[in-house]
Amino acid sequence: MGSFCVNFISALLFSTFFRNSIALHTNLVTETEHVIHQMLESARQPEFFDWLKSIRRTIHEHPELAFEEYETSKLISNELESLGIKYMCGVAKTGLVGTIGSGSQPWFGLRADMDALPIQELVDWEHKSKINGKMHACGHDVHVAMLLGAARLLQNRTDMLKGTVKLVFQPAEEGYGGASYLLEEGVLDECQAIFGLHVSPQLPIGTIGSRPGPILAGSGRFKATIQGKGGHGTAPHKTKDPILAASMTILALQQLVSRETDPLEPRVVSVGFVNSGLAGNVIPTSIEFGGTFRFMTLEGYSYLQRRIKEVIESQATVYLCSATVSFMEEMRPYPPTINDPKLYEHARKVGQVLLGEHNVVHVLIEMAAEDFSFYSQKMAAAFFSIGTQNETITSSSIDLHSPYFTVDEEVLPLGAALHAAVAISYFDPHALMQQEA
Repeated sequence: MGSFCVNFISALLFSTFFRNSIALHTNLVTETEHVIHQMLESARQPEFFDWLKSIRRTIHEHPELAFEEYETSKLISNELESLGIKYMCGVAKTGLVGTIGSGSQPWFGLRADMDALPIQELVDWEHKSKINGKMHACGHDVHVAMLLGAARLLQNRTDMLKGTVKLVFQPAEEGYGGASYLLEEGVLDECQAIFGLHVSPQLPIGTIGSRPGPILAGSGRFKATIQGKGGHGTAPHKTKDPILAASMTILALQQLVSRETDPLEPRVVSVGFVNSGLAGNVIPTSIEFGGTFRFMTLEGYSYLQRRIKEVIESQATVYLCSATVSFMEEMRPYPPTINDPKLYEHARKVGQVLLGEHNVVHVLIEMAAEDFSFYSQKMAAAFFSIGTQNETITSSSIDLHSPYFTVDEEVLPLGAALHAAVAISYFDPHALMQQEA
């Protein structure tokens, strides 16, 4: 009888504890979801939304190229100061890193890139670029505005932070690997994870997309000069024709993917420019050409780099010319971008709470490259696309890096709230776990 009473009481206590645990977890989930929705509501308030648009438009009107983002940096520092957020400036020359929270562990990073492109804007609107030959054609003005919006949302909720958020305003994403320089300065050495967003004209407004694991390719560049012997076009036998050598070389480079690469492994080799003579009846002395190569593994990078050099040099020799090959490593090659599966899953769940389950989509791997990849080599990283396409705005579906690129500014509060929600919920690993039956 005594044993029965002990077992009964033990079972009763366990049952009570189990029910209380479920109730506590349910309350936690409900509270977290409430905070997430509350942040989106805050970001959509007219005053907040107008502030976001003002920041984005000011940056859009004054685009700055890689490592030249001085005015953009000054604007960001002024906004951080007005919000009472501490920051470091001059990181990787023109970048900034802000800090929200006590500084205690864990640290979670939110990143926005800042630089523009050397493109002449052809969109005729009130806030068109005021700098000839420069344009925010990749949405980095939007990225900065969204991250400043997240900073404001988080700064108003510091009592809820169970760690430290690092706001990473990064220079020089477009070709110069600004992320790698920022990491080399050690400002994120204690950061456990980082989240990034990029606008996408392929996705409708109100949606986000990503995938676990590999999501974007790594990239490298090459430039070659083939030296021959020039002469008159009527006496080709007296020349060593670099144009013929380059033509055959460019054709041979295509076999690196079509005949030397496993069809199931994504790789790309593309020649993007050729420069040579000026007269139609003169065979020039030399020719210059170059392009890009893409890969999904570091082994793929090493292989393509070695074979591109071998093919160019050997083909030049076949046509009695010589060749030099540069891989332009002053513009650092980008590794592939790899999403950490756990952090991806966390951000996906936050997105489902914020936007609805059907508005979080699984995307395919792309052979585009991003220097967010450098973060993914150092810490858990998750990179998501956020839609800017609006069927009522025809130009909003035009691709990135176009002089006609346009965004629907309704994305601004969505991105701000998503950044903030991913960060604030990261510090409680149980906040968005599905309750088990």
